[in-house]
This record gives sequence, structure tokens and C-alpha cells, in this order.
Amino acid sequence: MLDSGDGKGAAKAARTPRPRAQTRIQREKQDVILEAALDVFSREGFRGATIDQIAEAAGMSKPNLLYYFPRKEEIYKRLMTSMLDVWLTPLRELDSVGDPVPEIRSYIRRKLEMSRDFPRQSRLFANEMLQGAPRILDVLEGDLKQLVDEKARVLEGWMQAGKIVRTDPYHLIFAIWATTQHYADFDVQVRAVLGKDRGGEGRFEDAARFLENLFMRGVFPHKD
Repeated sequence: MLDSGDGKGAAKAARTPRPRAQTRIQREKQDVILEAALDVFSREGFRGATIDQIAEAAGMSKPNLLYYFPRKEEIYKRLMTSMLDVWLTPLRELDSVGDPVPEIRSYIRRKLEMSRDFPRQSRLFANEMLQGAPRILDVLEGDLKQLVDEKARVLEGWMQAGKIVRTDPYHLIFAIWATTQHYADFDVQVRAVLGKDRGGEGRFEDAARFLENLFMRGVFPHKD
């Protein structure tokens, strides 16, 4: 038999309204806002971006935008969370059961493809890192660290099996991040130095071949 306290709790729970599912129009409006915010944040940074700028880029009034996102911080955190989820997909797919040669080669190519296809997201993330990651440090120290720890163990397993040379697995991952994301974060510099003849879309394939060769030679045992 329930006591009076349990009865009050059940009655309170029954009166608490459940959050309503978003309509298609609401989801579409949020997508428009987030796309506009990505442009503004990647160009201005978090501190330089304003709600007015985002509303103008989204083609809506400021009150209308605030209906969906009451604070700039909410838009930014939503962008960063969804971006990290997509950005880390290639690392999640690094499979311990697979052959390390195609696994690492595929990881390098996937990271370059993301630099090619999502340059704004990469620059937004880089800006956050340069500021000390004040708004996503909990994610870096939590989910990101857990994922990198897991994949470092995959690399260590390949090392113990003699499939790749012994090295620091964390710095191997960092090196792949640095070399592939360079083509997004410093795209203007890359294209300027390569010039018109080599600075087109083919630069990503050239980079892929070079980085594959670089890491294959550095990571895999040399055969006599």
C-alpha cells in the first residue's frame, strides 16, 4: 500500500505535461537557423557572432529565432555537439577485427573527405580549441577521450600482433588529425601556395596519396 508521500508524487507526475514532439516545420526552421549560425560562427567566432547576425543570415526576425533558441549559447552548443558526432564517425569505424592497412588508409581518406566537405565545421572547431574549448571541454574530457582511448587500444593490439610498428597510438591519431584537417583550416594558404594549376579539387586526391604513403611507410613494418 502506498503512503501519502508516494501518492502525492504520483499525482504530481501525472499533472506534469510531457514535452510535445516537434512538428516538421519546427524541425525545418531549426535546421535553417543552425545552417545560418554555422556560417556566422565559423566566420566571426562565438564571441563575435550575434543573434542579430544569425537571424539575418537565416532570413527571419530576431523574435522568431529566439522562439526556437532563446540564447546564442544554445545554438552554438547544438552545432558543436552535432558536428562532433559527425566528425568522429570515421574514428568510430576503425575496426579492430579488420586489416590495419585498409583500416588506416580508409581513416586517412575519410578525414580528408570531411575536410573537403565540411570546412566550416572544421574551422569552427579549431576556433573553439584556440579559445581553450570553454563550451565543450566536458565533451572533450568525456566522450572524445573515451573514444580515443578505445581506438588507441585497437592500435596497441595491432602493435602487439606485429602488424604495425610500435609507436605512441595517441600521437599517431593526433598526427592524422593534424595533417588531414590542415586542408580545411588552412585551405586559403594551401590553394595560394599550390597555385591555379594544382590548387583545384584535385588537391585532395594529391593529399590523400601523399598522406597514405607517409603513414604507410611510417607505421607498417618494412619488408626486406
